[in-house]
Amino acid sequence: MQNYYRDAAGRLRWRTDDDGLPPSSLAIVSPYDPTARYARRGQTTRWKGFVAHLTETCTRDNANVITDVATTPATTNDAQVLPGIHTRLARRGLLPAEHLVDGGYTSLVHLEQAAREHQVTVSGPLPGNPTRQHRQNAGFGRDDFHIDFDRRQVTCPNGQVSSSWHGPYPTSSPTAAPLIVAKFTKAQCQPCPVRTQCTSSRQSARNVGFPPRELRDLQIRARTEQQTPEWQARYAVRSGVEGTVNEFAHGHGMRRCRYRGQTKAHLQHILTAIAVNIERLSGLSPTDEAPPPRPPTAFQNFLDQHGIPRLKSWRAASG
Repeated sequence: MQNYYRDAAGRLRWRTDDDGLPPSSLAIVSPYDPTARYARRGQTTRWKGFVAHLTETCTRDNANVITDVATTPATTNDAQVLPGIHTRLARRGLLPAEHLVDGGYTSLVHLEQAAREHQVTVSGPLPGNPTRQHRQNAGFGRDDFHIDFDRRQVTCPNGQVSSSWHGPYPTSSPTAAPLIVAKFTKAQCQPCPVRTQCTSSRQSARNVGFPPRELRDLQIRARTEQQTPEWQARYAVRSGVEGTVNEFAHGHGMRRCRYRGQTKAHLQHILTAIAVNIERLSGLSPTDEAPPPRPPTAFQNFLDQHGIPRLKSWRAASG
């Protein structure tokens, strides 16, 4: 019923986007597993099913082990998974001091939440500025406006002060920060000599949106730090998890679910992580310390009692 309907004449018709196709989060895409969902990342990556989120240690001296595996519908935003990962790691006593994550996990809200609730520094590229000025690298972007939180006003690059300040407003996305909106009037913007560098709208004036002070300060600090060579060298370690993903996918066939439903798919992911950990830990080189000597056997005790020498190799006695 999601894919077709009956028209006024009673004939079956395939649904299109205009006929009420459900969103990807609800659309059934496989007759074998009604819980599987269709997802697309970028221009080339497309699949039907679920997403596995892997967390592993990244030490230099020991084997890196998987500490958490999360399985979500394919349509789930990566940033929504981060709080649950930290909660489970805290329950097991495995929280890291710094968590290196992909850019998809770095929402400003969850960076602040991880630091406040778990004292974990989340390091990853913050989402970029979506404004036209930032995309084109031309004109006045939000960072060119001076924000005065104490006076609740914003000053534009041409010296005009905002006429109103509203918010913070909650956003519909659980990964987006609350938004404060400062507005300028048409009387301020229309006669401005640099107006074309600020807004392309001919009818309305410029509005500037930004998060509350605590989140704004965190955003500025994080973006400034991400430009330093020290941060980039530290963050480069995160690329190691791509090899782990490849190991799961090609070495253990994780991209093919052996069971139906998200719960059983998660069980498969957990068992795969256990297998990877066993392989890695069993491959550790022996320590420099010699193991304690094994107690002598009953036969060795018999030889000692009768003064018979114990050769290191019994093959020497056969000659």
